[in-house]
Amino acid sequence: MPTLLTAAPPKAPVLLSTQNEKAFRINSIDLLRGLVMVIMALDHSRDFLHTTAWTDDPLNLQTTTPLLFFTRWITHFCAPVFVFLAGSSIYFQSGRKTKKDLSLFLLKRGLWLLFIEIVIINLAFSFDLTYNTIGLQTIWSIGISMICMAAIIWLPFKAILALGLVIILGHNGLDFYEKGHDNNYNPVYLFLHHPGMLHLGASHNILVLYPFLSWVGLMTMGYCFGRLFMRYEGAARRQMLLRLGFGVIAFFIVLRAINIYGNPEHWTQQKNVLYTIMSFIDVHKYPPSLLYMCVTIGPALLFLAAAEGAKGTLSKVITVYGRVPFFYYVLHFFLLHAVATVFFFASGHTMAETKDLPLLVPKFIIPGQGYSLAVVYAVWLSVVAFLYPLCKWFSDYKQTHRDWWLSYL
Repeated sequence: MPTLLTAAPPKAPVLLSTQNEKAFRINSIDLLRGLVMVIMALDHSRDFLHTTAWTDDPLNLQTTTPLLFFTRWITHFCAPVFVFLAGSSIYFQSGRKTKKDLSLFLLKRGLWLLFIEIVIINLAFSFDLTYNTIGLQTIWSIGISMICMAAIIWLPFKAILALGLVIILGHNGLDFYEKGHDNNYNPVYLFLHHPGMLHLGASHNILVLYPFLSWVGLMTMGYCFGRLFMRYEGAARRQMLLRLGFGVIAFFIVLRAINIYGNPEHWTQQKNVLYTIMSFIDVHKYPPSLLYMCVTIGPALLFLAAAEGAKGTLSKVITVYGRVPFFYYVLHFFLLHAVATVFFFASGHTMAETKDLPLLVPKFIIPGQGYSLAVVYAVWLSVVAFLYPLCKWFSDYKQTHRDWWLSYL
């Protein structure tokens, strides 16, 4: 940590150029971001298609199977890694923008993402033109965190680091308060730390699934990591990433083993070793606990170490998704829900059956009906493959054009 506090001025990020533009890209980070975007689509494929997606929790150790458990668990990496890397990207931009320009950009980008979450993503997820229930999920958490970062970047770096550490290490202290609470939280607290539903009259609701306090802390730490990342190059960077990654994982193992702090639910011994391990790594996402962030960010740092200088066809393909994550995110939601809709009518269902669905269930999905994990995996891979040409086209377009609006996509 002292090396972070005394870091020399950052070196410029790796520069990739084309005939018409110069764009700052860091390939290993694009590769990691692309990987989590691909994995993320697996979870959403399960949401739209799996037979128990709306009737049971895939992490419920009493009813799940190892394959179903890890199908869900592996996707835990997606949101925290993306938010963490978004924080790092903010630091990389600080070398190319004035603080005022960067702050204004973060404010506008954050507000834009809130609009996209409310209007576009909710429509893609629900296919409900009445917007009966507005869900505040991943894009909301990134947008509100960017709005907060618009103010945070004005602080001295040591204060930014201290703020991130206090939030990340300390927010689970609120678990003790919540244990003795009757769940009748005021709206401010729902937005801050505890998921919940806000009722707006008789027919409209806001579902706060991603309270923002811990996400802001994670983005803040990603910003600080960006400074550390740029301090090193080559073998020295790999060694730093390995030490930091293994250190975070070791911290997770020790703190989780103590079983007192860092996660609202404790792990317990199960019917066999595998299920006990599953209990041990089953950590709290809504909001992300300290241990949740450790078990996802630690391995992500190790991946960055391995990805330094990565080449090959597969890494190039995955990197494409990481260069246009917002574009991919919006399209994959619409496409997956469209596939589910086709399956719905192909199974003999009618439009009339969509009128009386439970409150939070997307249209054209019947709880308890669906398909096996084999179908889920097949659709997932098909959707990812289908989107590749579009993502490749848009990635190439962004690298050869400098239109202002591209920074918002």
